Amino acid sequence: MSEHIFVITGGPGSGKSSLIAALAREGMPYMPEAGRAIIQDQVSIEGQALPWADREAFAQLMLGWELRSHREARAMPGPIIVDRGIPDVIGYLTLCGLPVPPHVHRAAQRYRYNRQVFIAPHWPDIFTHDQQRRQDATEAEATYQAMVSTYTSLDYELIPLPLSSVSERAAFVKARIGSVPDDHHRQHHHQQ
Repeated sequence: MSEHIFVITGGPGSGKSSLIAALAREGMPYMPEAGRAIIQDQVSIEGQALPWADREAFAQLMLGWELRSHREARAMPGPIIVDRGIPDVIGYLTLCGLPVPPHVHRAAQRYRYNRQVFIAPHWPDIFTHDQQRRQDATEAEATYQAMVSTYTSLDYELIPLPLSSVSERAAFVKARIGSVPDDHHRQHHHQQ
């Protein structure tokens, strides 16, 4: 079962990483985002699987990362947060105008998360650039919209995060997760 795995997604610069860091400090287990780590790795080895070089190769590495994160998260007692999920790879390819290969669709259908997915809306007030983030605000908004349509098409229920402080957002996520029926937690412990 993967009901105990909760995705937090959204466009770049929407406060997603700060929220996940805050939840982690409070003891919530999480799986890190694929994109940023892949970019750092590829730059360090002078690889081409980068959003500004070979986008298809970048997407394949992201898919592999997300599949491994899903496998690791399934084996852990919940709840657990994942920083983006397999559907984000579909959203990314769609955003790039690239075809989504059948195996990527299969992965998104086969490896599910909790139906409630947290999404950080585009928030222009806090949007900034950094070394690994080369998108502008228009691309950030487009990324958000691509994630909305991708997750909705896969029958997930999107829960928009409030445009509020990191601590308020963390409390919001914990309250929502706490209200999810915990039958799967008991089942999970029985299976151990």
